[in-house]
Amino acid sequence: MEECISVFDMLKIGVGPSSSHTLGPWRAAERFLAELRAKGLLSKTERIKVDLYGSLSLTGKGHATDLAVMLGLSGQDPETIPIKNIQGIVRKIEESQEIVLGNEFTISFSFLQDIVFNRNFLPFHANGMTFTAYTATKHFSSTFYSIGGGFVVKEERANALKKNEIKCAFPYMIQNAAQLLEFATSENKMISEIVYENERSMRHDDVIHRELMRIWETMLECMYIGCHSEGILPGGLNVRRRAFDMHQNLIGLANYTNPQQWLESIRGTEVKFRQILKWVSCFALAVNEVNAALGRVVTAPTNGSAGVIPAVMMYYLVIENHQAGEKEIKQFLMVAGEIGSIFKKGSTISAAMGGCQAEIGVSSAMAAAALCEVMGGSPAQVLMAAEIAMEHHLGMTCDPIAGLVQIPCIERNTMGAIKAINAAELAMETDPRNAKVPLDKVVDTMWQTARDMNTKYKETSEGGLAVAVNMADC
Repeated sequence: MEECISVFDMLKIGVGPSSSHTLGPWRAAERFLAELRAKGLLSKTERIKVDLYGSLSLTGKGHATDLAVMLGLSGQDPETIPIKNIQGIVRKIEESQEIVLGNEFTISFSFLQDIVFNRNFLPFHANGMTFTAYTATKHFSSTFYSIGGGFVVKEERANALKKNEIKCAFPYMIQNAAQLLEFATSENKMISEIVYENERSMRHDDVIHRELMRIWETMLECMYIGCHSEGILPGGLNVRRRAFDMHQNLIGLANYTNPQQWLESIRGTEVKFRQILKWVSCFALAVNEVNAALGRVVTAPTNGSAGVIPAVMMYYLVIENHQAGEKEIKQFLMVAGEIGSIFKKGSTISAAMGGCQAEIGVSSAMAAAALCEVMGGSPAQVLMAAEIAMEHHLGMTCDPIAGLVQIPCIERNTMGAIKAINAAELAMETDPRNAKVPLDKVVDTMWQTARDMNTKYKETSEGGLAVAVNMADC
């Protein structure tokens, strides 16, 4: 029996550029602080050492893993920390050679010596990290694994889950797409309605509403910021932001002062047919440029693929349905989250385990399914849309140049969004009885493909474009 995976597990608010390499280590650092507090060791700690392994080590610098660890150990929260404060906090730690542990106790900390990049992989998962706290008399170590999408586990908990020692209390126990379709059919409900009943078993209606809208508002603000920010992205590749210029060319003269007014302004703009793909690309680019600049995004299901779902949602609001509001937004997010959880349970959402098919591929499937439902698709067509989207991402590698979530990652979000729209349209025009490939078969195939994929194509920057392109030439 699987652990309950909520929509709010699949769609998390965090800081870029990577959910597995930034948000995950950040959350792991927070959990380590909690363990120290529980053992009465936090106030006694004199030194902290962090060992990063495997993919966290190989691409950790480009993914700001070291920064995330320092911020987490400092007691900062990725959901609420003012983005403008990040560089100042990190700079102070580096210059003072001290860290305020848990925002309570100041200890010596050398980021060059106390964060160790180990190229070897731990056997349990490609993204392993060990935190060690030293007191005057003893030391305490704890190992965590960032398994994608900001999820962090310990090996013993993961093993307990496999042994069915951790139970799920959802009224609708869903492990795969076939079970989801069976519930939707027998209960005569849309997929979003099934998901909503599961969420209601964990939290009140007003909380569900508030948190879903907070996720959407974060997505909208992220697109707004990306469309109004110009310049060069950090990291050394000298990648110029493109969403700003594209947005200026598309929107022309318009008056607005905040993200919601911006959305209404776009909805009031006459969009020519040839501009539709440009708008979708602009929305996706905007999100992932913010992500690359250590901005706040929503993992959907990861930071590297954070632009697909917002871009497709905006397509629906701006192009397909100008009357859509909070009801459709919540519906969209719930379906997307459920499809993402099916891929997480049956395969992976970690590029370090499955390549980019696990990020852009899954996000495209999530967006396609969500779009299909809000456009009136049946539950069977919704699952077909997810299948079509993933089928055409199978085998996609993860080969970020210089370990940065920029090339080819940013553009891939535009491709994933466009494929999602196409997949939803194809599903809407297809009788599910004529479908040849069930979604669960694609999930299984994706996992088998991930297992067959050479490790160097799994977020290590040791293959593909990462070695074919010389950073000095960029």
